[in-house]
Amino acid sequence: MNISQLIHRHLPASLQLAAIFLLAWIAAPAAAQPAAGPAAPSATLFVNVNIVPMGRETVLRGQSVLVRDGRITAIAPALAAPAGARVIDGGGGYLLPGLADMHVHVRDRETLAMLLASGITTALDMGEAPNAMVGRTRAAVARGEVPGPRLLAALAVDGSPRFGHLVVPSAEAARWAVRLAKANGYDFIKVYNGLSSEAFAALAEEGRAAGLPIVGHSVEAVALERQIAAGQAMVAHLEEFLYAFFRMPEGDDGQAAPDESEIVRAVASIRASGVAVTADLATYQAIAGQWGRPEQVQAYLDMPEARFLSPADRIDWRRSGYQRRTGSLAERAAFLGRFARALAGADALLIAGTDAPTIPGLVAGDALHRNLAALEAAGLSRHQALATATSGPGRFVARAMPGSGTFGIIAEGARADLLLVEGNPLEDLAVLRRPIGVMAAGRWHDAAALAALREGVAEVYSGAE
Repeated sequence: MNISQLIHRHLPASLQLAAIFLLAWIAAPAAAQPAAGPAAPSATLFVNVNIVPMGRETVLRGQSVLVRDGRITAIAPALAAPAGARVIDGGGGYLLPGLADMHVHVRDRETLAMLLASGITTALDMGEAPNAMVGRTRAAVARGEVPGPRLLAALAVDGSPRFGHLVVPSAEAARWAVRLAKANGYDFIKVYNGLSSEAFAALAEEGRAAGLPIVGHSVEAVALERQIAAGQAMVAHLEEFLYAFFRMPEGDDGQAAPDESEIVRAVASIRASGVAVTADLATYQAIAGQWGRPEQVQAYLDMPEARFLSPADRIDWRRSGYQRRTGSLAERAAFLGRFARALAGADALLIAGTDAPTIPGLVAGDALHRNLAALEAAGLSRHQALATATSGPGRFVARAMPGSGTFGIIAEGARADLLLVEGNPLEDLAVLRRPIGVMAAGRWHDAAALAALREGVAEVYSGAE
């Protein structure tokens, strides 16, 4: 029985039209994508590399790594190359897991190219991706026809149209949203602020049954602690704790920071629950930087990286409402840095996310490197910061999506998502910006190929203006 028959058989007539519209919105076809990815030989052997495995804080020097069919199959000081294998001499460079940005908004293939060119081999789209991206384009990336990272996708839902998300006004509509998301290949359900408590409860229950974990914002009608207790797997921003967990000072004007003792309480709660928290310091810092400052938005648009920003995003940046606010978020931004440091020190599950490119100042790909630098500046060790973009996302996805495969570490059996750089990232995170090459699911892209991806994006976007 197909999904349309299910709608007509089981859904009340009052909701059938809305459900059919939703199905069309999610599943509408898109134009075919041209082939663009390099063919992967059956085996690739990396030799003369120093491994930063990220399963623990160490460097394994003088190693070889064998990749077969998109997986790491052997690691040793010396390995024989199988017949027909490609051999990549790392020249004493450092091999680490490919990076992950677990909060992006991908609207086109150019964004995928920029993520890959920046060393990102896994990304989580947190809502509003075109239906063709979730369906056809993701499949084309998996086949190697379109260059890009492995893309996970969340369907964003809210209780009102205020923020432009799919509206689920009732528990019944919420259940159907989960079912349609499952039918169309989504991996998560992202909850937003305005959901009713009944709709959230239905999303959590139906999501559990369908294997679609709940991620996202604090829901005003529920409260963050109750959301986590109900099984929400990930909180999408550090700042959500400002809105829905921390006790704020009396007379708070919406810009004051909580007392430092609140950090201890939050860390204990997060550690006890095991919920993943998106450590997106660069996101809040970018917002704070432009708060009430139109000139800062223009400065963001003048950054060299902005040549990799789509014309539509340039327009959205100029229209951003943050520049029209008053006051300062500097105190809160500094507090969130201390919060992130405490969470890392307590070994909470932190994952990197940027919200790029929807936040002015954050260009897809570049934003993740800014976030790693922000985490280090906040007091995280380089290994702790790097873990938010490697082993942390790997742990989160393994827990949320059992059986989806190991990534985020270099180990036998892990997905062959790899980043080769000249220097040791545990001594200088900036080396991650200059990859010798990136391997995504066993497909190798050398520095020249990555540069061509970036220039191709700039050319497409400049021609569209």
